[in-house]
Amino acid sequence: MGLLAALESLDVLLVSLPAGAWVDRWRKKLVLVLGDLLRAALLLTLPLAWLLDALTMGQLYAVALGVGCITVFFDVANQSYLPEIVDGEQIGEGNGKLQASQQTAGVVGPAAAAGLVRLVGSPLTIAVTAVCMALSALFVSRIRHREQAPDPAARRPLRTEIREGMAFVLGHRLLRRIVTCTGLSNLASSAVFGLFVLYVVRTLGLAETTLGLVLSVGAVGGLLGAVSSGRFARFVGEGRAIPVAAVVSGLAMLSTPLASVLPPVPTLLVGGFLTSWAVVVYNVAQVSFRQRLCPRPLLGRMNASVRFLVWGPMPVGAFVGGLLGREIGVVPTLWIFASVAVLAALPVLLSPLLGMRTLPRELDALAE
Repeated sequence: MGLLAALESLDVLLVSLPAGAWVDRWRKKLVLVLGDLLRAALLLTLPLAWLLDALTMGQLYAVALGVGCITVFFDVANQSYLPEIVDGEQIGEGNGKLQASQQTAGVVGPAAAAGLVRLVGSPLTIAVTAVCMALSALFVSRIRHREQAPDPAARRPLRTEIREGMAFVLGHRLLRRIVTCTGLSNLASSAVFGLFVLYVVRTLGLAETTLGLVLSVGAVGGLLGAVSSGRFARFVGEGRAIPVAAVVSGLAMLSTPLASVLPPVPTLLVGGFLTSWAVVVYNVAQVSFRQRLCPRPLLGRMNASVRFLVWGPMPVGAFVGGLLGREIGVVPTLWIFASVAVLAALPVLLSPLLGMRTLPRELDALAE
């Protein structure tokens, strides 16, 4: 399980930095459409191999890695496309709506998946996922915004363009703090989530349908976070919302190992709800901030650099979590990484963000 989870996110270390430079050279809408279609095609190979009685773990690993690599391009283009189609002042609202749609799918998806797995089995459930991705490509293709293609004459060596994106991220003191917090949090959560299915089904002895319920309730928390993120930021302040949400998400992560000593179902439901709420509020706030901050021609490279720094620890966390889970046990491993999730909030908690009710407008590079 740890190896499979690691392969799903190993792509970040392999292709995210050049992906940012390439996305800045391409039409982002085309990247989104092709990304969905290619992922759908790869996923369809799994049920086809199963029907032919030829499915192996090697193929599962390969598909996980391939889908992950394509997802890097998709996600970088996705975050870079939003500032192309909305005004700077609407970026926060746009991110909130995107998160709301994702969390709504997250409410229905796990419960539907659990039912489909019981009804038709895992391979055919993956086939349904592939169909959904093909439908996604259809809907994205119908966006009417006309995107201007980047000028090929303005291209420079790939290494130079990659360096510019990384320098922009690491050269800003607030972005450095946010990246450190997010990277440590992702390291911890990848270890926890990589063991989560085994922990719930085997250690706690809960049914697959209960697991689906826990994931769906967590998605409800994420949905609430998406629709309330703007109001929360106005209440506590734009800058302050980032460290406050980071602290809440870290503390809520402790609910996972606590479920081994407290009533498991209510503990997991409450903890999952709070974790998802805080993570979405945090992401809407910090993603909107860096999208406003970054010059438009640099958006792909900036997003790819951030993704490399904050998602790079994920395969490490997933693999180390699986390794420790085997050596010292699942529950002690969960306590270790849940504690890391709490400590991950320190870089933003001990930063100027805590005192910022309003982020300075002069940082808004898209305002004009």
